[in-house]
Amino acid sequence: MSKFNENYMITMDDIVREGNPILRRAVDDVPMPPQEEDKAELRCMLQFLKNSQNPETANQFHLRAGVGLSANQIGLNKRMFAVYIADENGELEYALFNPKIISHSVSMIYLPQGEGCLSVDRKVEGFVPRQERIKVRAYDMDGNEVLLKLKGFPAIVFQHEIDHLNGIMFYDHINKENPFKLPANADIKSLYE
Repeated sequence: MSKFNENYMITMDDIVREGNPILRRAVDDVPMPPQEEDKAELRCMLQFLKNSQNPETANQFHLRAGVGLSANQIGLNKRMFAVYIADENGELEYALFNPKIISHSVSMIYLPQGEGCLSVDRKVEGFVPRQERIKVRAYDMDGNEVLLKLKGFPAIVFQHEIDHLNGIMFYDHINKENPFKLPANADIKSLYE
């Protein structure tokens, strides 16, 4: 039985850090329909993101704010992630199994301040090129197939998390010679242009 259930609170001690081999390998699909244990783990992950964005809770438990969390970031070999984005446009909340990008735009975007990661304790400078729009096929908590069209910041977050599930870190996309060099011949702009 997994410790990650409704009664468990994920803290930074549970987050696997870079260098751990589980972050560098593709994780296994979750058999559908999901088992109670899988759903409990995913709900626990989503609750961590909400806690991490609540200033009071984050301060009390020393949580770093996160918008996405993949199962392998808490040491689970399961293809699932949670995303929680709260901004002036409202809240976006996802808890998904076996997500896969099935199509994407030619146009690209990047976060001008770069990307961060709960599994990376250091500041990594550089632009991370991402597709501006993506279409994702995944399964929800009840095992129903869902098709999601995402653009802008949510698309960036999804690509970051799906990369995790494939053993790819965000800094793998940064130009090694010049971290602030963008891909040549690409239709790419800053997210905030």
